[in-house]
Amino acid sequence: MRHDHPPPAVSLATLQFLAWVAERPRSYAAVMEAWRSTCPRLSVWEDACLDGLVAIGGTDERIVVLTARGRAALEPQHSATPAAPAPAAAVV
Repeated sequence: MRHDHPPPAVSLATLQFLAWVAERPRSYAAVMEAWRSTCPRLSVWEDACLDGLVAIGGTDERIVVLTARGRAALEPQHSATPAAPAPAAAVV
């Protein structure tokens, strides 16, 4: 499935999932163990697949990877993160 349009707005849970996948190669089994849910309100894995944010690749072990759309969904999160505010001066 090819998605040439921008990534959809994603939930915080989906952003956490994408960041988790981006950290290092994750096997399909590891993703299922950590993120699969039968709760219809927590469908992070299913939503990421349907939105074209992740794909399954690899030869021997099925590896879950971010697609270009998945990487793009993470970009605003990282570039829009404000710097930590400077500590306020103590008032004596």
